[in-house]
Amino acid sequence: MKTCPEKYRGFAARRPAVLPLLTLAVAIMLPLLLLMEGCSGKSAPRPSSAPSPRPGATEPTARPYTVLGQTYHPITTAEGFVEEGIASWYGPQFHAKRTASGEVYNMYELTAAHRILPMQTKIKVTNLENGKSVVLRVNDRGPFARERIVDLSYAAARELDVIRPGTARVRVEALGRWPGGMPGRFFVQVGAFTRRENADNLMREMRNAGYSGTRTVFADVDGQGFWRVQAGEFKSLDQARKALTVLASRKLSAFIIAD
Repeated sequence: MKTCPEKYRGFAARRPAVLPLLTLAVAIMLPLLLLMEGCSGKSAPRPSSAPSPRPGATEPTARPYTVLGQTYHPITTAEGFVEEGIASWYGPQFHAKRTASGEVYNMYELTAAHRILPMQTKIKVTNLENGKSVVLRVNDRGPFARERIVDLSYAAARELDVIRPGTARVRVEALGRWPGGMPGRFFVQVGAFTRRENADNLMREMRNAGYSGTRTVFADVDGQGFWRVQAGEFKSLDQARKALTVLASRKLSAFIIAD
């Protein structure tokens, strides 16, 4: 294995091991899992987390990613977005695991997975077979089964009466951005070093710049130890996004992670 240059403060081979983020990742790649589609007994692969970030201010979940040979290009705005197609749902098999946004999946919350809508988009999903509708928050990627357009959380599927059949024909309408963004505990990773003193120097620099919650976290990657410097902490994804823009402008290869 080639050792990354010490001076490189980017993501490279040192991205945090978010679950195996989700997210916002929000550092993240694509180990494939089998997607449970309600009670239908069928399954299709989906990523357990978001695409791997590259240096820069763009969020990892907004970058193109590839699953099963198909490349998807997330859109930057959901304004005017409407589509109709088949919805499925996912529940216990993924409960308490990371979503592509980096958030922990809670099957009892009203959330959904979509292949290209921006994370934290507010959507209205209507079951065209019974007229029931529910408002959800997009926090994951999927589904990747053919002809499916949205994956519902267990709670959302229950509201729409999709649990027993496993799938239903629905309409998805974007209603804008979820107010306040996603709550939680976030950091912006700004560097990773093989020597702790270098990490400590950057940590002090970040704290002096006003990021008082900045920390260093040790990780072993294929036998190589790295000290990661993570600026923060931030209580919402929106706060982390603002910090990401500032830190990236300082030529730091920064990206968001959820803790």
